[in-house]
Amino acid sequence: MGGTSGLKPKPKVLVIDDERVIADTLAIILNQHGYDAAPVYTGTDAVERARAVRPDLIISDVIMPDMNGIEAAIHIREFLPECKILLFSGQAATANLLESARAQGHEFEIVAKPIHPQDLLAKLKT
Repeated sequence: MGGTSGLKPKPKVLVIDDERVIADTLAIILNQHGYDAAPVYTGTDAVERARAVRPDLIISDVIMPDMNGIEAAIHIREFLPECKILLFSGQAATANLLESARAQGHEFEIVAKPIHPQDLLAKLKT
């Protein structure tokens, strides 16, 4: 392993959003605030990347074209049960998807989109 001389490793984060500008921007902001963040643009890619990277945290949009964020989160939780997952959405359809996931026994924290970067960072500290 590397000579990190007792430094705590940066929490690994995947930022998932089909709107690349949002995923890229959030990843940059998180990287500037002590995280090791990487953008991912589809739910399917997120599951594959999570398997490879084993992130500590997932921040995901809910409404995406290939696999929605809730479906991706459920898949990721199967092999990374300790991973913290934070969903964000600007669309009303999210409520129905969340209810469906809750009915299956999955509980996720959700924040409204757009979220100010400072508010997101504050939420991650809790």
